[in-house]
Amino acid sequence: MKTTRTYSPYALEAARILGTEVARARRERRWTLRDLAARAGITPTTLSKVERGDPTVGLGTAFEVAALVGVPLFGAEPNSLAEVARRSEERLALLPRRVREPKGPVKDDF
Repeated sequence: MKTTRTYSPYALEAARILGTEVARARRERRWTLRDLAARAGITPTTLSKVERGDPTVGLGTAFEVAALVGVPLFGAEPNSLAEVARRSEERLALLPRRVREPKGPVKDDF
C-alpha cells in the first residue's frame, strides 16, 4: 500500500519557487524539456515534476537541474556556494554531536 506524505506549506512553496525558476531559466536559454532532461540524465516527465514544484522529486535531481540552468541555490552565486557551506559547517560544529531526550520535565518557569 502506498503511503501519502504530507509537506509543510513552507516546503511546498520552496519547491514551487525552485520549479518556477528552473522553468524560467530553461525558457530563457531556449531549451526544450527534452533538451534539459537529456542534459540532466532524467526523463522529460521528471523534469516536468521539477518545474511544477512536485516535492516527491529527489533533492539531488532538483538541485542538478537548477545548477544546469544556472539557478542560484541558497541565494548564493555558484562561486560563493562553498563559502555558504563552510559557514554552515562552522555553525554546526558549535553544537553538540548528539542530542538526547531530557531526563525529566523541562523546567521553563523562569
